[in-house]
Formats: sequence, structure tokens, C-alpha cells
Amino acid sequence: MIDGAQQRRAVTAAEQALGALDAGDPGRALEAASRAFELDQVGLFASLPDAVAGAAAALAERGAVPAERWAEISVALGPGPLGAYAEERAGG
Repeated sequence: MIDGAQQRRAVTAAEQALGALDAGDPGRALEAASRAFELDQVGLFASLPDAVAGAAAALAERGAVPAERWAEISVALGPGPLGAYAEERAGG
């Protein structure tokens, strides 16, 4: 049985990962993406940690998340508000 409150915490953690990338905090983004993956009960965030890791590395190296990394995050999130947010950041 799926715990709705736990799944909502997973969504919140995914939102926090995106917010951390926007705020320029790669460490917090990685933590939040990992937490989203751990809390997720339905596989919604299965590939989010890898996508955020790439974005966090680019952020740490270049001081910004490039559009292609946001596009990867959008694909990892799939359709929905979070995926649309990342797609918007990618310029789509």
C-alpha cells in the first residue's frame, strides 16, 4: 500500500532539489534528489538523482546549470509540473 504522505514528501524533496539548483547550491540539490528517490514509492524519481548529479557538477564547475542539464532533469521527471518547470529552465 502506498503511503500518500510519504509520496508527498518525495515530491517536496524533488521540488527542493530544483530550488537548490536555482539557488546555486549543488550539495543541497544532491541531498534533496537523493531524498526524493529514497521516499518515492512508485518509481517517479528513479532517475532524478543521476540527472541532478550532472546538473550539480556543472553548477559547481561553471557556476550555472546549462540548458542541456535542465533538459535531462525534465526527462527524468517526466510529464507534470516539475518536469514542465525543468523544461522551462532548459528554454523549452
